[in-house]
Formats: sequence, structure tokens, C-alpha cells
Amino acid sequence: MSGADYGRSFAALRAGCPDEWSAYTDHAFVRGLGDGTLPQASFLHYLVQDYVFLVHFARAWSLGVVKAETMAEMKTCARTVDALVNHEMALHVKTCAEAGIDETDLFAAKEEVANLAYTRYVIDAGLQGDFLDLMVALAPCCFGYGEIGLRLAGTARNDTPYADWIATYADVDYQQVMASFGDMLDAAVIRRLGANFKATPRWAQLQSRFTTATELEVGFWDMGLLGA
Repeated sequence: MSGADYGRSFAALRAGCPDEWSAYTDHAFVRGLGDGTLPQASFLHYLVQDYVFLVHFARAWSLGVVKAETMAEMKTCARTVDALVNHEMALHVKTCAEAGIDETDLFAAKEEVANLAYTRYVIDAGLQGDFLDLMVALAPCCFGYGEIGLRLAGTARNDTPYADWIATYADVDYQQVMASFGDMLDAAVIRRLGANFKATPRWAQLQSRFTTATELEVGFWDMGLLGA
């Protein structure tokens, strides 16, 4: 399956669930971002829930520092927490503030079921599993948004009201973070499973985790559409 190049491990995981990955990255919500037809109410509903999601996502990435076996793994996880807390969430705060929703309200927003299911699944992967379990559960969100951002940057209508969202994930800084994550993931997989990692018994279990997280991403988009 073609798409953004974030390393061998991600390419193998994406190829292992083509239908789920397509349902996620070519969802009606995503298409609405690109052509500008997504209702603003849906977008704001999504942003509020995504802010709450990112709070838990940052906590999950923090578990990566605990589970890491190398300094490179620790540094990647720490940089990602910084990018989430100090940069990516700023887009949500800015956009919601323009709609009259302040950051206090964002942080206190009630989590919807789709949000709870996804965030707790990822955190459980980190608590119950090892570093690879956590990383493949985190990967669909990170790499998927990078892939979606790149595609929409080249195909979206010039007047789409969601240009800032698209630019955030197509931006060179985000893409560099994803490239670094991909390099780290490849090194982590090879360190633990060897160069022929797809032939190991463990790979099927990691693929299952990635596929489930991808399905939960589809549910997150579905939840956004329900906010219209």
C-alpha cells in the first residue's frame, strides 16, 4: 500500500490492515476537511474531544520513557510529549477560543465513549505490554495524521476553512517528528525482534494491536461527524 514513508515497520503494519487503514485515512470526516464541506459544528466537536484525547495521548507517550531500553527511545518519547503538550494542542486552544471555548472548558470536557475506548486502549497497551506494544498502539494516530496532512496539502481546496489543521500535519516540523519516530520504531523493532521481524511469532500480535488502534481511529472520526 502506498503512502507516507515513515520506515519499514510502519509500512509493514499499514500493509497488514489495508481496509482499516483506508477507512481511517479516507474517512468522510477527512474528505470534508479537504473539500471544506465538513460542518463547523462537527469540527469543533472533534477538536474538543481531540484536546481531551491528546491529554491522555501525552500521558501514554510518557510511559514510553519508562518502557524504553535505549537513550534514543527515551529522547524520541520525550520530544513527542513536548510536541503534543506545547505545540499541537495550541491549535485546538486557538481554534476553540475563536469559537468561545476556553482552555479550562477544553480540559474539563466530558469524554465521549469513542474517546474513552481509544485512549484507555493505548494506555493499557503501555501498562500491560512492553515498549513495542505501546509504540504500535500509538503509531496509527501519529503516522496517520502525517499521511493525511501530506495528502490533503496537495489536494484540498484553497478556500477550505480547515487549512490551518491541514498545515499543522503537513508542516515540515511535524513530518520531521514522524520521520524520527519511524526511525526509532524501526530500530526498536529490530533490536527486539531482529531484521526479519515479520517472520517472528510476535509480529502477528503487534499487527493486531496496530489494527485495533486504527479501527479506534475510524470510530473517533465517526464520533466527530455525530457532532454536527
